[in-house]
Amino acid sequence: MREFDENAKQKLCQRLACILQPEQILVDEKMSAHTTFRVGGEADIFVEINTSKELQKVLAALSAEGYSEPGTDYYLLGNGSNVLVSDSGIRGVVLHLSKEFGDIVLDEPDGTTLVCKAGASLAAVAHKAYEYGLTGFEFAAGIPGSLGGAIVMNAGAYGGEMRHVVKCVRLMTPRGEIIEKKAEEMRFSYRHSILKEEPLVVLEASVVLARGSQQEIRAKMEDLAARRREKQPLEYPSAGSTFKRPAGHFAAKLIEDAGLRGFSTGGAQVSEKHCGFIINRGNATAADIYTLIAEVQKRVKISSQVTIEPEVIMLGFGEKGR
Repeated sequence: MREFDENAKQKLCQRLACILQPEQILVDEKMSAHTTFRVGGEADIFVEINTSKELQKVLAALSAEGYSEPGTDYYLLGNGSNVLVSDSGIRGVVLHLSKEFGDIVLDEPDGTTLVCKAGASLAAVAHKAYEYGLTGFEFAAGIPGSLGGAIVMNAGAYGGEMRHVVKCVRLMTPRGEIIEKKAEEMRFSYRHSILKEEPLVVLEASVVLARGSQQEIRAKMEDLAARRREKQPLEYPSAGSTFKRPAGHFAAKLIEDAGLRGFSTGGAQVSEKHCGFIINRGNATAADIYTLIAEVQKRVKISSQVTIEPEVIMLGFGEKGR
């Protein structure tokens, strides 16, 4: 990666200004405003991208300036619901997909497929499915993420996963080429997809559902929402479930068995309501959360000899978690 100093930032901003409107290019943007943990330092450049054409041009501009490595030079951000950004921020460019990328349309020929852009929230997709009387997406209604991020992680809840409903995905390569992959080519597995292996950007996906009763769909969504409110600490900023489920175990049970319910570091705490959640009590720093995650991992390993891995994507952290 080329050094991202003030001169480099200015030069790249000038190039981006030939493609985008001024309000789409934000310099030294606080990431705490864009993550559900509500923590994080500044991103050197934060770019709002409204269309696929803009995305192609932005990727070309980044490449021309030597910033062509996704995950190192630039980062894709959805709803920021599964991300922890360090207090020192992100050296590089954050690309946020908005406007056109929130579209959800019904594929008329069969009437059971929703074509959803990557920036659409899962809640919006679930609500649109309900409007059309389509069932199968209720499980995702309460997951606080975007469709693109959900596909990257093969997000799931209450027995449902994205791999169960996604038929095909349109993607963009770092060179701006648009390709399509069928579900079986996406290498979906637990909290994993091909997008964890290859530098591809989700543009949209076809979500295949089934005809159902609106009354039953709404009842199921309301039931799942009530269960979430009862069992999850939705009143505090968090990234949802912090840890992946270890084979043969439940992370929350392992954490509770290690005596960590309510355990805290600074303003970060293992939720007393659900031990699988690390929450921001209101004054946490990213370093507090990072340190607490590491401490929970260490104590669970000692307690049960099981290694639990974070589900949260961590950006901008060095060896000391700063």
